[in-house]
Amino acid sequence: QVQLVESGGGLVQPGGFLRLSCAASGSIFSLYRMGWYRQVPGKQREGVATITSGGVTDYADSVKGRFTISRDNAKNTVYLQMNSLEPEDTAVYYCNAYRTRFGVERDYWGQGTQVTVSS
Repeated sequence: QVQLVESGGGLVQPGGFLRLSCAASGSIFSLYRMGWYRQVPGKQREGVATITSGGVTDYADSVKGRFTISRDNAKNTVYLQMNSLEPEDTAVYYCNAYRTRFGVERDYWGQGTQVTVSS
């Protein structure tokens, strides 16, 4: 089992920045692919950024060049640095931990943190 707790959300003006954090506990953090996803009411949850156990990153086209995902395995924490925020980035942001082993998937989610970009 993995428990995930997000923090760092809030209200920010367009063009501003935020850094989200996700603290993990309960299992071997370094083995998991970590990710950030977001969801707005009435829409499906969408992927924002992921980082593998080896540090390989991937980003949604809409956030490339503005967001950076990173992880600190010593602190069991994954981060999402969000710069040049736009109103379209407003959503609830969720942290995810994912791993497959011998064909068995392990998929965990945090409770979410609200990000609102508005003037």
